[in-house]
Amino acid sequence: TALFFQYNTALGPPYQVLIDTNFINFSIRNKLDVVQSMLDCLYAKCTPYITDCVMAELEKLGHRYRVALRIAKDPRFERLPCTHEGTYADDCLVNRVSQHKCYIVATCDRDLKRRIRKIPGVPIMYIRSHRYSIERLPEATMGGAP
Repeated sequence: TALFFQYNTALGPPYQVLIDTNFINFSIRNKLDVVQSMLDCLYAKCTPYITDCVMAELEKLGHRYRVALRIAKDPRFERLPCTHEGTYADDCLVNRVSQHKCYIVATCDRDLKRRIRKIPGVPIMYIRSHRYSIERLPEATMGGAP
């Protein structure tokens, strides 16, 4: 029965990818186009999602991160409104993913990755050696198969 709960039927192409603040910053640093690199990683259509908290965090970072803010305002990115108080993006992403397990979380934040690994059936996208990698996608979509 444990395998049954790991099976995530909500996850499938077109993938919905929740993006964290530092994922955009690292993408710029590695000169990666976010949407195209997701396509290369997953071989399927992806819709990048940005929450209001992530946008607020990018705006707070100020002048040095204006390129990241311009990328986040790209019309290909979907905006997700937040209803909670405060603008701490990590808590927002963890809460959203635990309520709706239809997202892949894109982050390079070690603490956020550790928190998301505790939620079964949620894959994590990150940047390794100048390209996007994904962890836990097979177990999320194929019922815990190795």
